[in-house]
Amino acid sequence: MTEKVIILGAAVSSSAQLSSHGRDFHDFMSYWSLQSNVSVVCFTSTQIPGIGGRLFPPEMCNNHKNGNRYPNGLMIYDQNDLEALIEEHGATMCALAYSDISYDSVQSLAARVNSKGCKFIQVPPSLTQLLSSKPVVAICATRTGTGKSQTTRAIADYLKKKGKKIVVVRHPMPYDKNLLDQRCQRYEVLEDLVRYKCTIEEREEYELHIEEENLLYAGVDYQMILREAEKEADIVLWDGGNNDFCFFKPTVTICVADALREGHEEHYYPGEINMRMADLVMINKVNSLQSPDLASSQAQHIRDFLGKQDIPIILGNSVVTPEARGPTGQLLGDSVVKDMVYGKKVLVIDDGPTLTHGGMPFGAGYVLAKQMGAAEIVDPRQAAKGSLVGVFQKFQHLEKVLPAMGYDERQVSDLQETVRGVDCDCIITGTPINLENVIDVGKNCVRARYCLQLDKQNMTFLELALKPIV
Repeated sequence: MTEKVIILGAAVSSSAQLSSHGRDFHDFMSYWSLQSNVSVVCFTSTQIPGIGGRLFPPEMCNNHKNGNRYPNGLMIYDQNDLEALIEEHGATMCALAYSDISYDSVQSLAARVNSKGCKFIQVPPSLTQLLSSKPVVAICATRTGTGKSQTTRAIADYLKKKGKKIVVVRHPMPYDKNLLDQRCQRYEVLEDLVRYKCTIEEREEYELHIEEENLLYAGVDYQMILREAEKEADIVLWDGGNNDFCFFKPTVTICVADALREGHEEHYYPGEINMRMADLVMINKVNSLQSPDLASSQAQHIRDFLGKQDIPIILGNSVVTPEARGPTGQLLGDSVVKDMVYGKKVLVIDDGPTLTHGGMPFGAGYVLAKQMGAAEIVDPRQAAKGSLVGVFQKFQHLEKVLPAMGYDERQVSDLQETVRGVDCDCIITGTPINLENVIDVGKNCVRARYCLQLDKQNMTFLELALKPIV
């Protein structure tokens, strides 16, 4: 019997729990397209603008390996129409292929599928992880916004100081209408962000790696991406997206948990999988807690939950510092930057994914505003324009921060108009990118820089975990 499969992909949805596009395509290319008893009938997605109604191109359907089973490619439909799609295509199985989704939402989706007489499955990492000829360090997480990228950058710096040539491979963000244009992308200089027409969300993940001279690959075809990365790397670093697992079979897996979201590691798919597969767990943002003892308690709870008392768990600090530049691009002095914020009325713009499907009420920008003594952090909701109105309606936990949304040109324009409509003295941006390169904020702007900090003892445990590849 041939299974007729719908692959369930996703993006940001009104539930604030559905997220991350791209593993659906990887699962298809690395597994489903190669199964002789399977016919994939379509993909579904949720509500990132422009994704629904697109075509997954035949050039990436492995037709040369599967007897030209997908000569016309595969359509991507809106997941709201899932039940109708099951009936229309006679689907017998739906495969979950996205991340950072609560267990309640997973089961709700399974109920929708099962109620139509269709099987619901979750593909384990082992079936889709590609083998590399080089060592792979996978940095994954329990939730979106735990600090994976700052951890990846810290590990990249460590390995480069050890004389290793590293290449970072980033989890997919395939937002282009023509997916072939994103098949395999190589980022080395900031101009590449313009060449590949990167969205704000893509820039947030790529820009700091480029600034720190970390060669980076991303795209859609991760077999091709891996082969290209291997040509230039001694070690491949996987910089995960959301709380998804690694697309490559890792040599070392590091899972980043969040001190501000204790217990989430047990309730969001597939974050628990990452934690159970990890060689080392790091609890980040410990410096944001009232007491580090809370993180120690969280660490012990994780050990008890996993039934692994010997798993290394280290504690990390996410250190936030201000940066501002003058009209000609020169760095401003500390006292000048402090005067821009202290006692002032401030608008905070923070990382979009962390605030939306990550569920956080604030990010690094808000932390910096408090740290620098802002007199008032303004509520941006009344100034919201266009698509940002809908964002605040969907994500009602957001009150004092503006998410840096920019999946397409319309959203970028809406973000700029919203920012310029807020009555404030200064703007603090907690998004990882230099937002002033994307929009005209029209006011004094302070950028929140953040990096991972480990004390000597915790750094020693990280070095021990990396020892097999160093």
